[in-house]
Amino acid sequence: QVQLVESGGGLVQPGGSLRLSCAASGFTFSMYHMRWYRQAPGKERELVAAITSPSGRTNYADSVKGRFTISRDNAKNTVYLQMNSLKPEDTAVYYCNANYGFRNYWGQGTQVTVSS
Repeated sequence: QVQLVESGGGLVQPGGSLRLSCAASGFTFSMYHMRWYRQAPGKERELVAAITSPSGRTNYADSVKGRFTISRDNAKNTVYLQMNSLKPEDTAVYYCNANYGFRNYWGQGTQVTVSS
């Protein structure tokens, strides 16, 4: 059974940091491209960051470049999103995504709220 379980969300003040984790199971994690998306209320889901397999090449949305870092640990079947210098506009539900060809899996999401 395929599972992607996100954790690490919460309430943080502007300028603060959070690290999201996504633990994967039920598929060969190391073969999959991994992505983080987010969806704010009333807005479409948007791609935040991606990391490829096997090269580990990363790319980011312009809005988070220089503040967010995506990484993966294939030994732990986990992908991370380190989020620094958080802004109120980063408030959203963050989703983990795994993709390999036509196979596409989603986590249930974790809420991130940036507010003073």
